[in-house]
Amino acid sequence: MQAKFGVTGPQRLVLRIVATFPGLSAGDLARTLHVHPSTLTGILQRLESRGLLRRLTDPSDARRVQLEITTKGKRLTVPAVGTVESAIKRLMSTWTSAELNITRKTLTAIAVELDGSPTGARTKRAAK
Repeated sequence: MQAKFGVTGPQRLVLRIVATFPGLSAGDLARTLHVHPSTLTGILQRLESRGLLRRLTDPSDARRVQLEITTKGKRLTVPAVGTVESAIKRLMSTWTSAELNITRKTLTAIAVELDGSPTGARTKRAAK
């Protein structure tokens, strides 16, 4: 990713999320990515120093920072050959509806488990 696009995978993921949710706060982004805010700070600093991202003060709360992607950063969010998402799209385009449904259920179950959901959610899922 770094050699082909000039950003790391995590940096590109941050750009894609911020492009999708303009005005997202750094704290909300850290929670979305399940990373410590200090980990995200380094990524944001590198993206900002390269002119790919801007941090703006939230007009309603000067303590909060809102994230905004720049025009230069938007160019790196377009799906392209050689990215993880293009490989997944290519692979999944060959799957049947049943295979896609099983994959969706499996990934959802993994996400719920990793998110620390209550036992009740697991029990409901198992009953289906």
